[in-house]
Amino acid sequence: MSESLSFHDLRQRLGMSVEEVAQELECDLSTVYRWDRGETAPKAYVYRSLEMIANLQPKPVQDAPEGDLAFRFIDLFAGIGGLRIGFQGIGGHCVFTSEWDKNAQETYRKNFRDNHDLHGDVREFSENPDLIPEHDVLLAGFPCQPFSIAGVSKKNALGRPHGFLCDTQGTLFFDTAQIIAHHRPAAFVLENVKNLEGHDRGKTFATIMNVLRNELGYHVQTRVISSASWVPQKRERIFIVGFRERTDFDLKGLDLPDVANGPKLGSILERHEDVDPKYTLTLRLWEYLQGYKEKHASKGNGFGYSLFGPDDVARTLSARYYKDGSEILIDQPGQRPRRLTPMECARLMGFDRGERRWQITGSDTQAYRQFGNAVVVPVVEFLANAMKPHLASAMARPAADGRAQYFHHHRDAELAVLG
Repeated sequence: MSESLSFHDLRQRLGMSVEEVAQELECDLSTVYRWDRGETAPKAYVYRSLEMIANLQPKPVQDAPEGDLAFRFIDLFAGIGGLRIGFQGIGGHCVFTSEWDKNAQETYRKNFRDNHDLHGDVREFSENPDLIPEHDVLLAGFPCQPFSIAGVSKKNALGRPHGFLCDTQGTLFFDTAQIIAHHRPAAFVLENVKNLEGHDRGKTFATIMNVLRNELGYHVQTRVISSASWVPQKRERIFIVGFRERTDFDLKGLDLPDVANGPKLGSILERHEDVDPKYTLTLRLWEYLQGYKEKHASKGNGFGYSLFGPDDVARTLSARYYKDGSEILIDQPGQRPRRLTPMECARLMGFDRGERRWQITGSDTQAYRQFGNAVVVPVVEFLANAMKPHLASAMARPAADGRAQYFHHHRDAELAVLG
C-alpha cells in the first residue's frame, strides 16, 4: 500500500467500511471518521496495518491461476462486477472500472480489492479516451437509450457526412463506441436486455450494428441467451461479441447446456427456519396483490404476482423487486408468501456460487436493485471460456492502423459539420 493515497481512497480500495477499520485496528470510531474525512492524518503504522489486514483477507472473487491466458480488460457500466468475474476467471486483469451508482460502487469495492481507482461517469473518459489504460478486451453492460436518427436522411440529401457521432450522440452507447474507436481492443463484449433488438422498431439495434460493423470495422455476432441452463431463472439477455480481426468464433453455434436439466429454485433457497420473518409479506400487501391480480384476470390480463415453489424456475428478477417482490414470491404453505432474501438473489444471479462467496453491502433495497440490474455470472463465465482460445489468437495480431485513421478523418469531418 502507498501512503501517497488518502486514507479514504485506501479504505475504499480495500473494500472496508469505516466501522470495519475501527474494529480491526481497535481504534476509536470517531478518530477513523476524521481520517476518512481528511480532517486528520493517520500515522504510518496505520497504513502498514491495513496492508497486513488486506493480505490476510482473501478476496471473495479470486484472480485466475498463474500461467493462464493473460490479458487486460476494462469494465464499463460495471454494476457490481458480473461481467468482470467471467473474464477475470480466464486470466484477465481488470485495469479500469467505471460505474456511476455509488451504492453499486461500494458493493464492487467490497468484492474486488483493486490496484486501480473505481471511476464514476464514463462520459468524462470518452471525451478523452487517453485517460483509460490500454486494454485487450472491453466489457460494457451499457444502458439502452433511444437514438435520435431523424437527421440522417437530411444529411444524405445535403451530401453531408454522418455516422455514430450524429446517430448516437448523447447516448451511452456513443461513449462506448468512442472508447472502442480510440483503443481498438482485440475484442469487446456488450450486454443488454433482450428487447434491444426490437427497440424503436429495430432502429436502435440497426444503428448499433452499423456503428460496430461498418464504422468501427469489427466482426460482430449477437445472440440472446437464457440463464435457465445455469440458474433457476428465465432471464434472457442479448450478448454482442466483436473481434477486431476475423476469427473462427461462432456465438450462435455454441452448444448451451440443456435447459431441461437446469437447476430448480430449491437449489438456491435457504431453509425455511433460517429466513427472517421480515421477508414474509404483510397481510395488507398480500391482500393488495391478490386483489390486483383478480381485477386484471377478470379483464383477460395476466398482470399480478407469481408464486413459486422449490421445484420451479423463476421469472426474471428485476431492479424493482424491492417494491413488492411480486414477480418472484416464494410459496410458504400455511403462511403468506415471502420475498427472496438478498443472499438468495445473489445465488439466483450466480454471484454466490460454489466456492465463490459474495459480500452484500448496504440495505436490502439496494441489494435488490443491484442484483436486478446485474448479469447472470455463470452465463458470462460460459461465454468467456468459449471466447478464450479465440482471444489468444486475436491478441497475437496487431491492430490495423487504417481503420483508426478512417475513424479520425470521419470524426473530424462530422465535427466540422456540427460546428
